[in-house]
Amino acid sequence: MELRVKEICKEKGLQMQELADKLGITRITLTRNISGNPTISTLENIATALGVTVPELFAPQPTNTITCPHCGAVLEIREKE
Repeated sequence: MELRVKEICKEKGLQMQELADKLGITRITLTRNISGNPTISTLENIATALGVTVPELFAPQPTNTITCPHCGAVLEIREKE
């Protein structure tokens, strides 16, 4: 799962430290949250602090692909000929 938190911060002229401060957490905790497997509550808090919706936090998925829930690899889905 790839989150766009850094990209959104850049678009809004916000440093990651400033976002962490808004959330009341350390920058290290924020980095761990967005690099790991954050809870829905955490995603909602980050989205609110950035002024976006939770779906906007996620990188767009290329068409005809799925992401493996175990390893995070993007797999292409092809129609059987």
